[in-house]
Amino acid sequence: MLAVVLGLAVVAAVLVGAVAIGPGEVLGALVGRTTGPEATIIRELRLPRVLAAALVGAALAVAGSLLQGLLRNPLADPFVTGTSAGAALAAVSALALGVPTLAMPAAAFAGALAAVWIVWRLAQVGGAPTVVTVLLAGVVLTAFSGALVTLLLTASDRLALNLRATLGWLQGGVSVIDQGELALAAVLIAIGLGAALALAPRLDAFAFGEETAATLGLDVGRVTAAALAVTALLSGAAVALAGLIGFVGLVVPHALRGIVGASHRRLVVASIPAGAATMVLADLGARTLLAPAELPTGVITGLVGAPFFLLLLVRSRRMSA
Repeated sequence: MLAVVLGLAVVAAVLVGAVAIGPGEVLGALVGRTTGPEATIIRELRLPRVLAAALVGAALAVAGSLLQGLLRNPLADPFVTGTSAGAALAAVSALALGVPTLAMPAAAFAGALAAVWIVWRLAQVGGAPTVVTVLLAGVVLTAFSGALVTLLLTASDRLALNLRATLGWLQGGVSVIDQGELALAAVLIAIGLGAALALAPRLDAFAFGEETAATLGLDVGRVTAAALAVTALLSGAAVALAGLIGFVGLVVPHALRGIVGASHRRLVVASIPAGAATMVLADLGARTLLAPAELPTGVITGLVGAPFFLLLLVRSRRMSA
């Protein structure tokens, strides 16, 4: 069912846009029979953007499912824990230094990996890391990274020349500047999804705490490091394509958990099409709600995800009380 929803979302996103193009012309452009401006719009603008949105949604949803399983908390996702902010800082720094666009996914992955390591080390200060300390460390890192990004945008002449495009990307705008960048991000995300599927059964052992997982024979430290590395890989590739997209990694896994159950293997598998469809539809809304003007996709995900996050927070507080 989720695969069907994803297919319908992709079809709708390719058919609908600021420029009205008939279904026959769209099909002709996809199979190579049509030439001209319409074919250029479909093959070089809409289709790469739809594919990028699907990749970003799948990556963020799976990363969120890993973090929620690892931390045993539905409030965890790459945006909240600072992973996306670290990736964005590294990507903006690469742009300021003149690094080729093709290297953006690699730079964002390095930044996300550094952010994961910093947050985990900060959370371990004074004892074993808890969900609260991880989230607080993520908030601190996000604020610090945001300040550094603003400094780079102000001080760098290279970024000032493309300030509007850079700000739109940072606000969560799906953008495919180079087909090679899309291909590299797709490879990184495919590797991350495969690794997530391999790690998923081990995360089931974390349901009753790290001590129980260790009693069951699991190498807790190694599994934790692997899960955080995979999260960084997925988040970095997603940030390279779409900037800072919030709440997709939080909402999708939490919504699916009540449907597919607690098994992380089923959750990861279901998160791939569900996250992809969610992001494709959010990007479609961003392109069409105020056409011909275009909203950042992060605005759509924020308007939907923020109330959901507050609902989760209130519910968790009531359960604790």
